[in-house]
Amino acid sequence: MNRLEVKKTYKLYIGGKFPRSESGRVQTLTDKKGEVIANVAKASKKDLRNTVVATRKAQLGWAASSAYLKGQILYRLAEMLEGRKAQFISSLIRSGKTQKRATAEVEKSIDTLVYFAGWSDKFQAVYSSVNPVSSPHYNFSAPVATGVVGIVLDDSSTLLDLISQMAPIIVGGNTALIIVPGSLAIAAMELAEVIHTSDVPAGVINILTGELGDMVPTLAGHMDVNSISVSTDDTELKKTVRLLGAENVKRVVFVDQKKSALGPYPILDFQEIKTTWHPVG
Repeated sequence: MNRLEVKKTYKLYIGGKFPRSESGRVQTLTDKKGEVIANVAKASKKDLRNTVVATRKAQLGWAASSAYLKGQILYRLAEMLEGRKAQFISSLIRSGKTQKRATAEVEKSIDTLVYFAGWSDKFQAVYSSVNPVSSPHYNFSAPVATGVVGIVLDDSSTLLDLISQMAPIIVGGNTALIIVPGSLAIAAMELAEVIHTSDVPAGVINILTGELGDMVPTLAGHMDVNSISVSTDDTELKKTVRLLGAENVKRVVFVDQKKSALGPYPILDFQEIKTTWHPVG
């Protein structure tokens, strides 16, 4: 007897939960043959505003967590992804990638999580300093998280691009609101399922799927978003982010995925340098 396969509908990931979009909108994703792969939610502006609230609520507690704990949580996320490697490879193949490319992408994603987990208790020492001053004071500078960071990915982005931006942002004590288009939605929401079953506190990582044009202007103009990491070749979208971000003095970092490299610098991109004066004696 022939039967219809039940296609999965991926929801949003907000504050440790998987709600549907308040708009009720859904996008159908198809493969190269035009066959339906899955359905994904299309987030609205209201969904984004609700996500900012959840992301902000989690930020202070996450920033206050020890560097050791943050590193352990990222490492646990890598362990969980390793355990579901075959599933992620299969999903990427269904999205049009070859077995070789899909395998390499998933393995590099896992390795990237492990890499930044290792930087968790080290980057502070690299970027902190005792400053010479011409007065009877000790003067210390140290990095602190900027706060809530929006991550914008485009249709050319991959799972590896998502993790390469997300990992340094959260390991530095920031919380992340990630916006992904339909092409990356399945991998992103399967990653959300891994995040949900790992040790990542609710609200530290939030993922919205849908049209960039619907959400990015609201994200860039939102007063409670401190920074944005943008990966896109869309010049009009970049212009919009730059203008709206400037109006509320938001830090905007444009990431060139082709030139992205490992190192502590992606962590520093979303850190403020806090300086403390203390009298001698």
